[in-house]
Amino acid sequence: MRVLVCDDEQLARDRLKRLVEKADGVEVVAEAANGREAIEQAQASRPDVILMDIRMPEMDGMEAAEHLSKMDNPPALIFCTAYDEHALQAFKVHAVDYLLKPVSADDLATALGKARTLNRVQLAEIGKEVSEEKPRRRGHISARTHRGLELVPVDEVRYFLADQKYVTVCSGEGEVLIDETLKELETEFGDQFVRIHRNALVALKFIEGMEMATAGHHQVRLRGIDERLTVSRRHVAGLRRVLQNL
Repeated sequence: MRVLVCDDEQLARDRLKRLVEKADGVEVVAEAANGREAIEQAQASRPDVILMDIRMPEMDGMEAAEHLSKMDNPPALIFCTAYDEHALQAFKVHAVDYLLKPVSADDLATALGKARTLNRVQLAEIGKEVSEEKPRRRGHISARTHRGLELVPVDEVRYFLADQKYVTVCSGEGEVLIDETLKELETEFGDQFVRIHRNALVALKFIEGMEMATAGHHQVRLRGIDERLTVSRRHVAGLRRVLQNL
């Protein structure tokens, strides 16, 4: 069994690694200091199980679990944390187990035993339920591309643009496609983005202004990109009010 250890404290990672390495047939193949690193390492090392802390900087364990569920063969998750109020939420994302720190060797062995019995069908079902849960606001958008699972910080997104069944996410690093809906994104990030068209949400922090196009339509200018996005007639007044309050 291949294990990835994720905790923002080096001493905690070292202790977990020592405990894991005492178990038969188990090896630590990678470690990470936050959820984002865990996702990167999971794609590189393909662990069977991730021992995941919950409270971590940059990306916590709960958000990382949601993104990891989009992998073709998501690893099983065992949450390790000092805060037992996270127990209910951990099981909502269908973790194999939930261990309170300091983790004991016996409890860890039991949890790894549970993870060992999971097959790919069960893991795929766990991943499906994780992605449907969405219990909290994410700090990143994840997209499956030819390079693997790519993460885009929400704070760097310029706009979301719907086109048939996919949504284009435009950031300073380029564009990726996701299969979420604009309505879902608007519900989750409504205080950071404003709808300017039935097919477009733009980031408030990147709006430079609204201008009249040659055809008599309005367009919005966004900092950092040359493209102008069309503002539909029904959204002009609302966007103008938003701009007045920025």
